[in-house]
Amino acid sequence: MVTEIDATVNGTRWRGEVESGASLLDVIRGQMGLTGTKRGCEWLACGVCTVLLNGRPVSSCGTMATDIDGQTLVTIEGLDRSTPEFSELQKAFVEKVAFQCGYCTSGQLVLAEALRIAQGDDTHEPNVREWMSTNLCRCGSYVGICSAVESYLERTTEPATTTE
Repeated sequence: MVTEIDATVNGTRWRGEVESGASLLDVIRGQMGLTGTKRGCEWLACGVCTVLLNGRPVSSCGTMATDIDGQTLVTIEGLDRSTPEFSELQKAFVEKVAFQCGYCTSGQLVLAEALRIAQGDDTHEPNVREWMSTNLCRCGSYVGICSAVESYLERTTEPATTTE
């Protein structure tokens, strides 16, 4: 069975027909042609295929493509397209040497952006290590990844103001 879906993908309207039962990952890579989202374990365990669905991180391998109908999807290709240079998040990852092979990097970047979005809803300091622990890095670059995310959050979060 084929279902027509209509969604906003990386800021642009996308319409297409998808097979019922198709994963979001398959549609992103196959039909949308967005290959930055990587295929990892396909068991919802590694986080390599993380995307943002309405601002929340989801594993695209375990999300049905039909679930994005009427929703907003952001893949790695849609993060901070305001400038042709590196984004602040990408700069932080380069400066802190937060990757080795790079395979998990797209999922790590998307998850870091989700943390930045989520911290706006919360009044306590984000626990970067805990948040980022849902994405696996086989190279063991966790120290650099967490350092880069902390640096990014410092750059993009306005300091608290005090009134005297």
